[in-house]
Amino acid sequence: MAEADEAMVKAKEAINEAHHFQTELIQSEARGEKTEISVLLIHAQDHLMNSITVKELAAEFIDLYKKLEAKGE
Repeated sequence: MAEADEAMVKAKEAINEAHHFQTELIQSEARGEKTEISVLLIHAQDHLMNSITVKELAAEFIDLYKKLEAKGE
């Protein structure tokens, strides 16, 4: 389980960094600055959302396996 916890820490750091860039784009547009919307940007946004979802799902699985391990199953 230590490997899983370590991987989750790394995933959180990477997602936080990507989310920071996303927030910068949103704030830039809120200030009236134009952002060129490309297929690549849309694709990146899609990957970020999916990464967040999968990280949350992985956390649930890790928690479940920890509970099962604690029960000796």
